[in-house]
Amino acid sequence: MGEDPEFGLREGEVAVALPERFDAGLYFIGRIETPWRKRSECPKNPAGSDALCHIHLDPRYAAGLADLDTCSHVIVLYFMDQAPRDIVVQRPRHYGVSRGVFALRSPARPNPIALSVAELIGIDGCVLTVRGLDCLDGTPLIDLKPYFPSIDSKPEAVVGWREGQDG
Repeated sequence: MGEDPEFGLREGEVAVALPERFDAGLYFIGRIETPWRKRSECPKNPAGSDALCHIHLDPRYAAGLADLDTCSHVIVLYFMDQAPRDIVVQRPRHYGVSRGVFALRSPARPNPIALSVAELIGIDGCVLTVRGLDCLDGTPLIDLKPYFPSIDSKPEAVVGWREGQDG
């Protein structure tokens, strides 16, 4: 974690000492197949690519896919396992201004859990084809949930520091 120079600290960034042990555990329920092998190849957000990706669900969870094929979009929760976990102030390349980790969607965070709303293209057995992810090939899958536009969409939401910027 964080050893790769591609994930090193940039000017204006701050790292902290992490706790000695984890508070909880979880089960990875599959892996995500994407075209991106290096951080520099990944889109900066899920809307940044039209690439088709494949979610390979562990077969033991196959029954959990019942009725998911009726959904046009799914919330995909995944674990950015190659991201550093100690950076609390970051300076994203495309913004050039340091910001607190909790004001960013960066994968570098104490718990590198990512969330994307992906278009569900199809399901074949335990393989879901989706569009709208931004993770490295082989990223562990944490969970899948149906996207409900009636409760998940908040059009009035504002990210003040980002107003007037593209991307």
